[in-house]
Amino acid sequence: MTGFDMARLMRPRSIAIVGISPEPSSPGFTLLGNLEKFGYPGTIHLVSRSRSEVKGRACVSEIDALPQGIDCAVLMLPRAATEGAISALARRKAGAAVVFAAGFGESGGEWAAAQQRFAAVAREAGLALAGPNCLGLTNYVDGIPLTFSPGQVKEQTAPPRVAVVAQSGGLASILKIALAARGLAVTYTVSTGNEAVVTLEDYIDFVLKDPQTRVIAAFAEEIREPQRFLGLARRARDTGKPIVLFHTGRSAAARESARSHTGALAGDYATISSLVRHHGVAEAHSLEELIDVTELLLRFPTPPVKGLACITDSGAFKGMALDLADALGLDMPPPAPAIAARIAKELPDFVGPSNPLDITAQAIIQPDLYARTLTPLMDDPAFDSLMLAIIVRGDTQAALEKARSAWRPAAATGKQTIFALLGDEAEVPAQLPDELRAAGIPFFRSPERAMRALACVRRYGREGARAPPDAATLDAPPLPRAGVIPEHASKAYLAALGVPVPKGGLARDLAAAEALAVSVGFPVAIKLQAAALPHKSDVGGIVLGVGERGVAAAWHQLEKLARDLNVEPDGVLVEAMAPKGVEAIVGARRDRRWGPVLAVGLGGIWAEVFADVRVLPPDLPASDIAGELLRLKGAKLFAGARGAPAADRMALAQIATLVGSLMRARPEIREIDLNPVSVTAEGALALDALIVADGE
Repeated sequence: MTGFDMARLMRPRSIAIVGISPEPSSPGFTLLGNLEKFGYPGTIHLVSRSRSEVKGRACVSEIDALPQGIDCAVLMLPRAATEGAISALARRKAGAAVVFAAGFGESGGEWAAAQQRFAAVAREAGLALAGPNCLGLTNYVDGIPLTFSPGQVKEQTAPPRVAVVAQSGGLASILKIALAARGLAVTYTVSTGNEAVVTLEDYIDFVLKDPQTRVIAAFAEEIREPQRFLGLARRARDTGKPIVLFHTGRSAAARESARSHTGALAGDYATISSLVRHHGVAEAHSLEELIDVTELLLRFPTPPVKGLACITDSGAFKGMALDLADALGLDMPPPAPAIAARIAKELPDFVGPSNPLDITAQAIIQPDLYARTLTPLMDDPAFDSLMLAIIVRGDTQAALEKARSAWRPAAATGKQTIFALLGDEAEVPAQLPDELRAAGIPFFRSPERAMRALACVRRYGREGARAPPDAATLDAPPLPRAGVIPEHASKAYLAALGVPVPKGGLARDLAAAEALAVSVGFPVAIKLQAAALPHKSDVGGIVLGVGERGVAAAWHQLEKLARDLNVEPDGVLVEAMAPKGVEAIVGARRDRRWGPVLAVGLGGIWAEVFADVRVLPPDLPASDIAGELLRLKGAKLFAGARGAPAADRMALAQIATLVGSLMRARPEIREIDLNPVSVTAEGALALDALIVADGE
């Protein structure tokens, strides 16, 4: 049998607790108590080897005594008993199982093999197996807590609602508590564990179909089914149900930690980050950001994509906010001249209109100053969101009225508004957070935290607003050979597709080299060509600036190098020296599970020294790639540093677009490396090129 029914795991009509104990502190007893507290309406079966009843409910002594076709069994068993229990559940045609026991795939060796065996049994039987090494799940929609976590509280049905799916039981609980504290209802919390059978993707697929779920908050150390996940992300974006993802694994240590936690082998973070964002995921970079972004997307179903306006009563905060906005790529433009003129009429003569707008302590004397300034500010079409960054101290009526004088007129504008407290842990009127959230206004104890979350939401909104990628495929002929394709052959292939390369050609003897040098014009570059030398400069295989009398010497130098290295060269590549420009890199590689990605940035020696590149999806249009180049640390080089003319970013972006199209057209290509690409005011030339394809 293949496939399983997720509803039997997520909405079981009958549940068996296997290994229950009458001890009040035992996991099985707690789970039973949770089911009773939630008023679970289905049938509950108990399995105990030592007890005939628990809490007045009859027990059977073994799984084989259960009725056929139980929807879900929750195993409260030691790991040594798990494999036999799964086989017994398969015989009884159970629909699903939750395995809490740990020490399987994450331990390696025989226990990892045991996980593989019982997972195979479950798949064959169509058993939706959650875990092992998990804390279970809770369905708040139907009132079904399949977890032994104490203190479970049945959720209310008031929107907005979020589903929590995490590869960590602890984080699933933390997210649930944090969201509930903000007045946000939860539909499901899931701890996926080792995902021996049911994966993160299965849970997301299920909750995407749930009409009460509006946002999915996900934590992952590894995404086991990348292509399926990307497809779900596109569907989530298209149906208006954002996925907010916090994925660890930036460092080697974090990737190794993922292996020890759930037995997962984490992938390349830069690749994952680029592709998930491109396919419609809101990517959070911390646990706090995961919580904050989830709240913003729940409260703001249409994410903001324009500029952020800010009103504050702290002059110092203006500079702080502008610095942070610049670092985050968050637009905070000044108000339009006509809007600024309207605002100026409302301000004291010692305050000028700006963004952020500092209305100073004058608001204490004139509390209506917030309404008089934010109303015209919100009329500016450059802004679609507003942050109130205000000092509110003390549990006094005056402090509460000050806050109300700001947020109430802001709410009346209909623009997406955030209230951020200046002072972090400063005491605030107790009812203020509840008032704000009841009005649909997120409340933050820190403006910086609010701005980080808003920057993430804005990136998500702008990704969703991009034009669909070009589905047309490049008509790329078969590659000239497999394996490492040396520079001369790589360039000839790429040039035929439209990638600009220097004038030149391959010479197999000295006479041909001299003739080519004359034809392209001196000075020339002469490069040794061999598949065994993919990085020629590392071994001295390139001679630059060769004049009319130096061709023979360069030829003999490279000929000797080939002998010393014991390689059989294809010959030498003779090319015209390129004009000096900004050295860039255009690279691409194919992740075995995630697919191809581009890397565009500073090249030449800077590629290794600074690693200043943007990792991008392979189907971005040239205009978007040109925009991404402006996000490089060295972006000013393209603008013409120290009096140099501006470099043609679009020409570089067009080369990158061709490389991305080629990666999509020829799935046998593993890597493409164009480094350096010389970018001048007149265009871009690929000075070196290497293609690596499947095969020998």
